[in-house]
Amino acid sequence: MAIVKPFRAIRPIKELASKIAALPYDVMDTAEAREMVKDNPYSFLHVDKAQIDLDADVNMYDNVVYEKARDNLNKMIKDKQYIQDEKPCFYIYRQVMNGRGQTGLVACTSIDDYVNNIIKKHELTVEAKELDRVNHVDYCDANTGPIFLTYRANNEISEIVNKWVKKEPIYDFVSEDGNGHIVWLIDDSKVVNKLEKLFKTVEYLYIADGHHRSASAVKVGHLRRVQNESYSGDEEFNFFLSISYPDNELKVLDYNRTVKDLNGLTSREFLQKVEENFVVKHSENNEAVKPAKKHIFGMYLDRSWYELEAKMGTYNDKNPVDRLDVSILQNNILRPILGIEDPRKSSRIAFIGGIRGLKELEKRANTDMKVSFSMFATTIDDIMNIADNGQKMPPKSTWFEPKPRSGLFVHKLK
Repeated sequence: MAIVKPFRAIRPIKELASKIAALPYDVMDTAEAREMVKDNPYSFLHVDKAQIDLDADVNMYDNVVYEKARDNLNKMIKDKQYIQDEKPCFYIYRQVMNGRGQTGLVACTSIDDYVNNIIKKHELTVEAKELDRVNHVDYCDANTGPIFLTYRANNEISEIVNKWVKKEPIYDFVSEDGNGHIVWLIDDSKVVNKLEKLFKTVEYLYIADGHHRSASAVKVGHLRRVQNESYSGDEEFNFFLSISYPDNELKVLDYNRTVKDLNGLTSREFLQKVEENFVVKHSENNEAVKPAKKHIFGMYLDRSWYELEAKMGTYNDKNPVDRLDVSILQNNILRPILGIEDPRKSSRIAFIGGIRGLKELEKRANTDMKVSFSMFATTIDDIMNIADNGQKMPPKSTWFEPKPRSGLFVHKLK
């Protein structure tokens, strides 16, 4: 039984929504963020990545960064760039990318559901990244970036959403990347209560993207409980900001790999080793290989494309993690041949989101890297099956697009 509750969002005034809404803090580095905001003083990156407003030599994890984030958020509210709804509401958020839409419900979810595994995880987190967002949420006293959740589609919930989106939206704009963003406000108490009850019939929610943000939000919630020993459980710090999408709305993109060297092997020696566990074919007319099904890989080496098909016995089909293509590549090429034991720690490997296209894999292998691999995308079913089994996916297994924008909804913890 999932707890999904309405809240009084702090949200942009309509005239500034398109200027405030920003990509998530973790999809760009500080230099890129500085460039993004140079002509936009309203961007929410001034809150989510506040080091852009400080000297370049300031450590991004210094307390002064979190103080700046808090001050910037408070100033935006004080300057009436934001408003707050008078009563708890739900919000529908639709994104449109290349003609395909995904529509989710913006709400608050329970830190206890996270702890009790009603909100299921499929990735490990890195402590340093968690601590960064713990400090950010703690100083801002707010959840500033929504957690990207999914659930098995529920017809009754979808019917309500589909009916409501026929109304006038509160926001409707196209961001600089060409993606559409449309938001509707659900303020009808009967509909709000109905949605709350319906979500209580949803057995599990699954984190699609935002494992560090969710873990950090939960830690801040527990910190607030220690500070407020007589808490009732209804306080806002017991909940965190999320967007829940039905699984049939989402599309996972491939998350590709490129490697700096062949671990001391010649190209011929490397290909011979690859052929031990894969059927290797030259791509016809040297066309880029975008795998059309699981267990097929593209490989770009010495300006040539190859198609690799994993042989039987290279994976355990009964193990949902072992049969993932990212695992097959790691266990049969990256670790044993290229010597990359832990891709999270190796400086010899880079990960390329599928939205960048296969040309990016070619470019990297032709310049600063040596060999690139294109992957078939992990599926939503893969994610749910692994989470249901209490297992964790390898790092960089999924890439979701479009990504929810930050800054459209802020959830204050008190």
